[in-house]
Amino acid sequence: QVQLVESGGGLVQAGGSLRLSCAASGIIFSRNSMGWYRQAPGQQRDLVAAITSGGSTNYADSVKGRFTISRDNAKNTVYLQMSSLKPEDSAVYYCNKHPPGVFGYYNWGQGTQVTVSS
Repeated sequence: QVQLVESGGGLVQAGGSLRLSCAASGIIFSRNSMGWYRQAPGQQRDLVAAITSGGSTNYADSVKGRFTISRDNAKNTVYLQMSSLKPEDSAVYYCNKHPPGVFGYYNWGQGTQVTVSS
């Protein structure tokens, strides 16, 4: 079955950096466009960044110029490099396919908590 395992979150001061990783199994990773999503308490889960199977990227306006999404198909892993972090970036971060397509999202992983202190 599909498994998505996020890691790399933590507590960081404003202006700091973190690198998130998401290891995927049970899918043909190289054929999937992937995305990083985040969900703050009481808010909906939003797309932060996405990368196609060919490596094209797009970002939410709120993170442009600060976050970079990348992938390593040999490792079935997608990354999110986050820099110049702000308190409003605090959330649980998840990876999944993007767009969800007719079959919807894969089962969500546990996510990784990012907390940015001011």
